[in-house]
Amino acid sequence: MIEINNIRGFIFDLDGTLVSSKLNFALIRKQINCPADQDLLTFIANIGCDIEKANALAHVHQHELDDAYDAIMLPGVANLLDTLHQKGIPTAIVTRNFKQAAEIKMRNNQINISTLITRDDAPAKPDPTALIQLAHQWQIPTQELIYVGDYVYDIDAAINANMRSCLYVEGNLPHYAHKADMVVYHFDQLTEKLR
Repeated sequence: MIEINNIRGFIFDLDGTLVSSKLNFALIRKQINCPADQDLLTFIANIGCDIEKANALAHVHQHELDDAYDAIMLPGVANLLDTLHQKGIPTAIVTRNFKQAAEIKMRNNQINISTLITRDDAPAKPDPTALIQLAHQWQIPTQELIYVGDYVYDIDAAINANMRSCLYVEGNLPHYAHKADMVVYHFDQLTEKLR
C-alpha cells in the first residue's frame, strides 16, 4: 500500500471510475467486425479504407453519446473530489472517450475537474503521453502522481508513465489487479486516507 499523503496530484479515468458506463463493447466490436482479442481503437486506426474507418468511428461515437446521457456519478466520488479540492491537490481526467461524450458526462454529473484529456487530445491509454504531459504541466515528478482507473489500460498507462496506480474495483477482483499499487472498492477509502 502506498502512502497517499505523499501523492501531490490525482488523475482519474472517467468511465467506470468517476461515472457509470454501460458501453457494450461486444456489440460495438460485432457492428464494426473487430475481433474480440483486438483493441477497438487500434483496430479502427488500422482500417485502410477511409470510408470504412469513418463509419466504424461513427458507430463508436453514437454508442459513447448514448452512454453519456445515462451515466451517473459513482458512490464516494463527490466527497473524494471535494476533499482533493479543499487540500489544493490538482486533479485531471484522462479518458479513452471522445471529447463530446466526456464533456456531457462531466456536465450532467457536475464533476468539477477543469482539465480533461480525451483520445481527441492525446494518444489513447495505455500510451502514457497524456499522463506525462500533466506531470510537466503541474511541474510534479510522475512518481508523486497517481492515476485512478478501473481497467488494465489505466494501470498500464500509469506504469508506462512511471506513475503510481490505483485500481477501482466494483465486484470481483480482476486478474490484473496485482499490477496496481493499490486497490479500492469504494472511494471513501481514498477520502479517509487523505483526511
